[in-house]
Amino acid sequence: MSSIKHLSKYCLLLVSLLFLMSCSSASIEDYDKTTPVLNLQTFFDGELTASGIVQDHSGTVTRKFTVTMEASWEGNKGVINEWFIYDDGEKQTRIWQITDLGNGQYQGTANDILGIAEGEARGSALRWAYDMNLVVDDSEYEVHFDDWMFLVDENTIINKSDIIKFGITVAEVTLVIQKVK
Repeated sequence: MSSIKHLSKYCLLLVSLLFLMSCSSASIEDYDKTTPVLNLQTFFDGELTASGIVQDHSGTVTRKFTVTMEASWEGNKGVINEWFIYDDGEKQTRIWQITDLGNGQYQGTANDILGIAEGEARGSALRWAYDMNLVVDDSEYEVHFDDWMFLVDENTIINKSDIIKFGITVAEVTLVIQKVK
């Protein structure tokens, strides 16, 4: 009987912790009234550069990288070309095809994105959700990205992404994107 009490207390504690963790995550609606207002077509237009880091689950920086970007729009369709250079010399290219669906809703595809990325912008923030094939040390992993962009000023976005596998954040990516003047 005593082991059943301990098990039920443990289960109750676990359920409570999971509930608190799920309630504490940020929502895009939290940014409704924030400024400056992020407009992807205005910010992602022309030449941009970025610098970033990848951190493992313990917070240790495992990679550093730079990105050169070229972005353009025709109507509600955008293309963002990204050329990554990592600190170990690896190079990577990603080409995003973005569709502005209106009312702050976006969809996107890219060569290493699985399916369609879904995005929503409110105020100064944009939240993307997508799955990706991520190559690490000659192995490929299917992971989920919870990707947030925050417009700091007309020339700067800070981008923070959680990389999630089996519901657990296994790494984080942080980068600063700047328009080339």
